[in-house]
Amino acid sequence: MLERPRAAERYARGIAAAVVATACLLLAANTGPAQSAEPPAPAPPSVPATGE
Repeated sequence: MLERPRAAERYARGIAAAVVATACLLLAANTGPAQSAEPPAPAPPSVPATGE
């Protein structure tokens, strides 16, 4: 028969799970799109609007 875990064990598992989840979220947030090898093309010049 399984014994009931102590409260300290449950808290330790909960804290460990929170630390792992936080680390995963931080790693996922810091990953971004890869840098392209070429610089981006300049934007085409905009045409000024005439107020006629």
